[in-house]
Amino acid sequence: MNKPKTKYVGLEKRKAIAGYLFISPFILGFLLFMVKPFFQSLYMSFCNVELGAATFKMHFTKLENYYFCFRIDPEYTSLLGTEITRMIIYSLAIIVFSFFIALILNQKFKGRALVRAVFFLPVILSSGVMLGLESNNQLIAALQQSIEDTTSGVSVTDALQTILRTTGVGVKAYEKVFEIIDNIYDVALASGIQIIIFLSGLQTIPRSMYEAADIEGCTAWESLWKITFPSISSLFLVNWIYTVIDFCMRSDNKVIDKIQVIMIDNLNYGAASAMTWIYFLIVIAFVGITSFFISKGVYYND
Repeated sequence: MNKPKTKYVGLEKRKAIAGYLFISPFILGFLLFMVKPFFQSLYMSFCNVELGAATFKMHFTKLENYYFCFRIDPEYTSLLGTEITRMIIYSLAIIVFSFFIALILNQKFKGRALVRAVFFLPVILSSGVMLGLESNNQLIAALQQSIEDTTSGVSVTDALQTILRTTGVGVKAYEKVFEIIDNIYDVALASGIQIIIFLSGLQTIPRSMYEAADIEGCTAWESLWKITFPSISSLFLVNWIYTVIDFCMRSDNKVIDKIQVIMIDNLNYGAASAMTWIYFLIVIAFVGITSFFISKGVYYND
């Protein structure tokens, strides 16, 4: 009677070993190349760094750098609040967009493989080199200017936003929604990995579950909430963590730009380290708190 349990434990052990083998390169790389700079940066945030000829000296100044970040620097706190708010809004938009695109791509239609390949392009285009080519591409800039000139400044979203603003109903919420719509290209560009993860999860749901639901009289909306969401609920947690972390490393992050100015232009390594650690701790706390609440709704089908 104990043989099935033994086999199950053995399978779980092999899966755990395989998982550790897959993440071992990152663990070794982190221990060898990142642990020392990690703690050095933390200590540097409490120090005044003096640069010399191929050397630098660190003088412990307690919390002066953190006082500089919160009380002296006129921009950092405002940029921090703006970027955190922007991170929350865009992360939610990316999760919703990628989930519904994955639902569409999971349907059977002609040219499905081609459409899936097209939606995988953001994974390639979101690399550093391609983003640099895009941001510095004069042809793209000329085309964008040409489109704006031919449309004569007519924008449907601007017109709708003006109408809603005059009514005074939910102005702030509508402004955020229209901001996301205007930047739908950026949302789609950041959704490639999330679409693939959701799509892989949707393909693991047995068709027999939907067929049984149809026999019982479930509508498509009920099947979405009773079958689809619970079956891939764990992937929402994975995609949420990935999306938030990925957003913090975007090239248009104003907080990162501010840190680079303090570090490179002003040569104030102590203050730059303090700003980095403040941003890092806020993001980690946000990820931890939101992941805790999201995990409460995750359903694991054992």
